Amino acid sequence: MSHTYSANFVHCVFSTKNRTNSIPAELQQQLWAYLLGVANNLRLRTLAVGGTTNHVHLLLALPTTMAVAETVQKLKANSSRWLGEHGIKFQWQEGYGVFSVSPSLLTTVQAYIRNQEEHHRRRSFEEELRALLDKSGVPYDPERLFAA
Repeated sequence: MSHTYSANFVHCVFSTKNRTNSIPAELQQQLWAYLLGVANNLRLRTLAVGGTTNHVHLLLALPTTMAVAETVQKLKANSSRWLGEHGIKFQWQEGYGVFSVSPSLLTTVQAYIRNQEEHHRRRSFEEELRALLDKSGVPYDPERLFAA
């Protein structure tokens, strides 16, 4: 084949250190826009960005040239620095969740990410992450899932 073709869609989730509510509501939309800009600079196609005061969701189309770990590290490092520049003492949790998404489910995942505020009126981040892991068949130790 003379060209490389890819449909590598991932739903990334990462939380603030100890899941503290350290993303101010008044900066959330600016942070989502900033993350979109970082992703664009990395040549990632971003289909959705959203979250709450203690975590972020991104739906990304990853290029074949960038690993998931590198992608998340760059997004977290740049956004953490940006929040610091806005006077927020800030850290992301060390780990993250990343889940593959079928092209047929992109619209569903986009809506899910864009409706995080509404979604979290009924379910905590901890419940949400457990459900994502369970639905994706990712094994985890419940005792260590939220360890620092």
